[in-house]
Amino acid sequence: MPFVIVDVETTGGSPKQSKITEIALYKYDGTSITDSYVSLINPEQSIPDFIVRLTGITDSMVKEAPKFYEIARNIMDFCEGAVFVAHNVGFDYGMLRSEFRALGYDFRMPHLCTVRASRYVIPGHASYSLGKITEALGIAIEGRHRAGGDALATAKLFEILYHKDPNHLDHFIHHEVNPQHVNPKLSMDTVDDLPEKTGVYRFYDECNRLMYIGKSKNIKKRVEQHLRNTSTAKGEIMRKEIAHIEYEITGSELIAMLLESDLIKAHKPPFNRQLRRSVFTYGLYDEPNDQGYLVLKVGLVSKHEAAPLTYFNSKKEAHEYLKNRGDAFGLCQKINGVYPSQDACFHYSVKQCSGACIGEETAEAYNVKVDQFIASLRFEDSSFFIVDKGRNRSEKSLVWIDRGKYRGYGHAPYHFNHAAPIHWTRFIEVKDEDRDNRSIINLYLRKANGFKLVNL
Repeated sequence: MPFVIVDVETTGGSPKQSKITEIALYKYDGTSITDSYVSLINPEQSIPDFIVRLTGITDSMVKEAPKFYEIARNIMDFCEGAVFVAHNVGFDYGMLRSEFRALGYDFRMPHLCTVRASRYVIPGHASYSLGKITEALGIAIEGRHRAGGDALATAKLFEILYHKDPNHLDHFIHHEVNPQHVNPKLSMDTVDDLPEKTGVYRFYDECNRLMYIGKSKNIKKRVEQHLRNTSTAKGEIMRKEIAHIEYEITGSELIAMLLESDLIKAHKPPFNRQLRRSVFTYGLYDEPNDQGYLVLKVGLVSKHEAAPLTYFNSKKEAHEYLKNRGDAFGLCQKINGVYPSQDACFHYSVKQCSGACIGEETAEAYNVKVDQFIASLRFEDSSFFIVDKGRNRSEKSLVWIDRGKYRGYGHAPYHFNHAAPIHWTRFIEVKDEDRDNRSIINLYLRKANGFKLVNL
C-alpha cells in the first residue's frame, strides 16, 4: 500500500473556521518518492497577518490560485488507495476533511501520524516537533512553514521510520470507520466529534433502547474499534444495531470504572451480559495450616462464603500479585503455594525467606508479616481522598474513602486544595458501596499510578 505524505498551510488553527492556502502531497511506495503535487489555494478569505508572518503566503499570492473545489478531484485521485501521512496528522487530515465536507463529500482515508510513530520508533528525543526532530536527524527543511518544504521533510522522516520499524509502521495506521458498514441511522459526524478523553460511553439502538455501556481512556478510539469489529458474531450484531451514541467524560480512569459498574448494574444492557456478573472471579483468602502458619490462597469467589481479602480478574493475575507483593513482605513462597517444594523454598536459599517453610521461623513471627500484608490490602478505618485527573485542566477528580468505606466521587476546581481536605466532601456525589466498586478501587490502587492519596 502506498503512502501519501501531506502538509497544508491554512488561514488559522481550527479546521472548522480556517481554510487551506497551500497543499503539498508526496507519494512514497516504501522505497522512494514516486510522485508529487504542490499547489497554492485561494482560501476565499483574508489571510491574517500573523499567518502571513509565519508562512510568507499573502493574499496577493493566492489571488489567482485555484480554489479548493477546482483541485479537489486532483487531490482525491492522488490519494486513492494510499495511507494519509502527516506530522500531527489530526490537523492536516482534519483540514482536508473539512474542505471536502463543505463540498458535500465525506473524505476518509487510513491515516498515520509521524509524531506518534516517532515517539515509539525513535524514542528519547527532547522534542518531536517537525523542526526539532528533523534537525536532530540531520534532515534539512528547505522552506519551513511552507507546505512543500514541510511535507518533503516529513517524507524523509517517514522513510527513516518506515525502514527502522520491523512492521513498516502497520501498528500506527488508523483505519477509518466505513459508513457503509454501520447502521445508516448513526451519524458519522457524531462519531467524528467523539472526544479522545477518558470516560464512559453508551450505545442505543433505533428505538433508543440502551444496548451497551463501556469505558475507555480514549472514548473515540474505543468506539471506533466497536464500529470496525467484524471478528465476533456479537460484535458484528452490535455494530449494525448502534444508531445513537452518548458519552460522559470523567477525566479519571477510576471514576470511569466506577460509573461503568454502577450503570451496568442499574440498566442491565443486553450486550453487557458478561459484565453484569462481577468481573472479579477470583479472591485471596487466608487460613491457618496445621502448623499454625497463616496461608494465603487464591480461590474462586463463587466457592467461598466469606468475603476475600481482595479480588482479581484472573487466577494468573492473583498468583502474580501474591508472588510479587508477598516477596515485598518477606512471605514464604512455599507456604503460599507459589513455589511448591518438598524442602525449603527457593527464597530461603538466597536468604530472602526466614525459614517458615521448614519451621525455622515461628508461626507467631511469620503471622505478624502476614497480618501486615493483609492490612496493606484494606482501607481498614482510614479516611482519605484519591486525587486524580479532572475532565479538563481546570479541575481534579476526587474519590472519597471515609473510615474504610467508599462514599462516592466528584470533580473539584483545580485550586480546591487551598481548602482543608475535610471541606472537599462538598464536591462528592454520594454513592452506595458494594463488592464491585470496593474491588475496583483496590485494583486501581494496586495497579495504577499518577494519582495522589490525601489523608483526612
